[in-house]
Amino acid sequence: MLTRFSVAPLHTMTRSLAAVAMERAAPDLVITGARVLSTYTERIHADRELWIKGGRIAAVKAAGAFKKSQLGSARIYDARGGIVAPGLVDPHVHIESSMMTACAFAEAALLNGTTTVFCDSHEIGNVCDVAGIEWMLEDARRAPLSIYLTVPSTVPATNSRLETAGGDLTPAKIGRIFDQWPEAAALGEKMDYVSVALGDARSHAILAEALKRGRPVCGHIYGREFVAAGAASGITDTHEAIDREISDDFLENGVWVFLRGGNPQTPWHSLVQAIKAVTELGANPKRVCVCTDDRDADDLFLFGMDWVVRQAVAAGLSTTTAWSLGSLHPATRYAKDGEFGGLGPARRADLVLLNDALEVQNTWFGGELVVESRKITPLLDRALSKPYRYPRAAYQTVKLPRRVSLTPLLPKKAITANVIRVVPPGIVTAHDRIALAPAEAWSDHFAKHDLCFLTVVERHGKNGAVAHGLLRDFGLKDGAVASSVGHDAHNIVLAGSNEADMQLALATVKKLRGGVCAVRRGRVLGSVALPVAGLLSDKRAPVVAKETTALKRAWAVLGCKVPYMGFNLLPLSVIPDFRLTDKGLVDVKAMKLVPLFER
Repeated sequence: MLTRFSVAPLHTMTRSLAAVAMERAAPDLVITGARVLSTYTERIHADRELWIKGGRIAAVKAAGAFKKSQLGSARIYDARGGIVAPGLVDPHVHIESSMMTACAFAEAALLNGTTTVFCDSHEIGNVCDVAGIEWMLEDARRAPLSIYLTVPSTVPATNSRLETAGGDLTPAKIGRIFDQWPEAAALGEKMDYVSVALGDARSHAILAEALKRGRPVCGHIYGREFVAAGAASGITDTHEAIDREISDDFLENGVWVFLRGGNPQTPWHSLVQAIKAVTELGANPKRVCVCTDDRDADDLFLFGMDWVVRQAVAAGLSTTTAWSLGSLHPATRYAKDGEFGGLGPARRADLVLLNDALEVQNTWFGGELVVESRKITPLLDRALSKPYRYPRAAYQTVKLPRRVSLTPLLPKKAITANVIRVVPPGIVTAHDRIALAPAEAWSDHFAKHDLCFLTVVERHGKNGAVAHGLLRDFGLKDGAVASSVGHDAHNIVLAGSNEADMQLALATVKKLRGGVCAVRRGRVLGSVALPVAGLLSDKRAPVVAKETTALKRAWAVLGCKVPYMGFNLLPLSVIPDFRLTDKGLVDVKAMKLVPLFER
């Protein structure tokens, strides 16, 4: 569907673009008085202007060229010496992590100068299977943003013996998505990297669906011992390079590295260490990009792609190289550099106006001014006011069992408990074994070992499974928290100090039809409703951001040491070392279930 911001295919525009470039015809728009950041040569040129026709760049000329040409009328925008650069391209993002629809996501992205994203929608795929992916794609087509899909490759993330998911994306289903949706640009992150390395038949059949169609394959690998096997299996990028050594390994094995930057208080800021493969070990950055991966609604406004680029500059890269890592390099990785990523003729006029601190002032999308002076324009506001409406089925995905116990029975005899210990900032966890002597109440154990309950409840209406665990060093002493965004099967994950507050938290999530909440002593302190697939709000971005900020305050009041987005990862059974799914505790490296208590 063509929208107000659609740009015609290049093959239909070559004659008119050539005519403008040769000054035989007038452009639609001239942005003059600019310094131009070239990602092709990594230089900044003074006194330039861009001639734009039909939403594409026709030429970059000397400032004042249009005035001298006497070609007639065109819209003129004076950049007043600011830097004009290509719009940013995020090579790896999960829109669902923003807890917003694609239409709402576009507002924050454009304010931060991001005009194109490559989105892995495995979250909604895990809940709603192919239907969820297609809803998201329809949403993306309506959004004033260029959104490509990296087809979810690991739904469910592990086999049904280890967790219960709502979706099951088989190789055949993935192949059909590639064939039916032109936005399907690559295979999304192959999260089951252990299974890939061990030659699992289903994992490699999914890889084959992308490889035989010539599509790139995105990766997700922890551990240097798995790098070569992943590359040998056709994986050609990763966003999980967490330090300079594994980053260097990836680059030497021909794997693109996406330096992930994010709020330093969350698990999404590995750029600082991973970039040292370039700044300390001397690796060439030609196959390096920056990305965001996951952002909640609040952090999306504060820590966008422009912020990540500035972090790369702070870490030692030049201004032009850092901006290239956020624009030309991602476009090149997906073979889209003829369409965007630079300011060459024929490229989409997806542009940003920057000040000297690389802060976004304006954004043009397809030649239309959508952000001016750091505020959205009326044109963009009207587009955002008419979003895609998800079908009724998308609002009916939280199907909980009837009353269940959310806490394990107190052992009467001495036992050893297998405990999940959080390791700040919260992506990786540890497996602790704690000896528990007989006690009068759970509170005795909690005070001694800094423990609380951790519970996962199946929410897809399949089996009503409930699994109990214990969480160490989380910091929660009184109250409970709950989320329907328990990656990746997206069952309900809860932590708490007592049964009553945990039951209230679960009831709150059910009432909201999905969401995140914090409660204490029978009172809800903060919540965000996520009624679309239990993952997304259907409100505008500023509203969701405000609700998220309030939730974070409530989270802090409870003393939780791991941000709620890190908490959402506690059931993610493909990240080391120890996790809890609705089926029980999972030893990730061995891919096996472990009991909570052992004699």
